[in-house]
Amino acid sequence: MEISNYRHKIEEEVKFHEVDMMSVCNNAVYLNYFEDGRVKYIQNLKKKYSLNSIMEGGSFFIMARNEVNYIEPALFDDKLNVYTRVEFIKNSSFGFKHIIENDATKKIITVGSGIFVHINLKTKKSIPLPQEFYDAVTDFEKQVNVVRNE
Repeated sequence: MEISNYRHKIEEEVKFHEVDMMSVCNNAVYLNYFEDGRVKYIQNLKKKYSLNSIMEGGSFFIMARNEVNYIEPALFDDKLNVYTRVEFIKNSSFGFKHIIENDATKKIITVGSGIFVHINLKTKKSIPLPQEFYDAVTDFEKQVNVVRNE
């Protein structure tokens, strides 16, 4: 869970509509922060790599699993750093890892993960990830576990 292993970071601020009466950020909001991090991560990859076979083809990513572990609460107006990385890539799926850090205290307040599956839009069945996705992620990340079954 070393932040130094994460090469992608976005900043979030806890908004009024995201908190309860005690100014504590609602637990479901963290999934939105994770999603923002994932979207920006892919957009960042697209700046350097075309990813045309995914972005313009007849395929898409669907969320298969989400996990959130809450360590400390985020409060209204807190500034947060959301770190995102791809931890593993398999034949047709890949996994993100997330860390949310309170910017003021530098404490890790939440960790999470998610698994995405690459599917054919027409059949809704999983399909292999294209080589350009493997290349883009393995070039960007310091380390990523690639597990391919032939």
